[in-house]
Amino acid sequence: MKIVASSDWRDAIPFDTLVVVADVVPGEPTRCFTCGTDSEPQPRTELWAYKHRHPKNHDGYVRFYCAEHRPVIQRPVVAAYVASSRSARSSRAAAERRPAKPSIPERQRAVCPNCFVEVSATGECGMCSWSDS
Repeated sequence: MKIVASSDWRDAIPFDTLVVVADVVPGEPTRCFTCGTDSEPQPRTELWAYKHRHPKNHDGYVRFYCAEHRPVIQRPVVAAYVASSRSARSSRAAAERRPAKPSIPERQRAVCPNCFVEVSATGECGMCSWSDS
C-alpha cells in the first residue's frame, strides 16, 4: 500500500509569504493565532495566512495572523558576484600551489608459486610450507 499526502488549500500557499486569508479560504470570520481563542473573530479580509516551515513535515503548517501580530519576513541577503576579483584570487592561488610529493611505490611481496598466496615475513608459505630460501 502506498500512502500519499492529500492535496488541499494549504498547498497553494507559498512558504514565508503573507497572503490575505479571504483570497485563500473564503468563509466565516475567524481568529488570529496569537490573539487566541478568547479574542473576537475578525473578517477574513483583515487576517493574513502565513505558511511556516516544519522540520519533520515537508508540507509545513499554516497560521492566521491579524495585522498587529503578522510575522516579519526577513529576506536573505545575497552577496554580489564580482568576477574580476574572484578570477584574480584563483589564478594567484594556482600559482602558489606546490608540486605534489612523489608517491613511494609499494614494496613487492613474495608470492608462493604453488598456492599463489602471499608469503609471510619468514619466507614460508602458510598453506603448503614452501620456502623461498
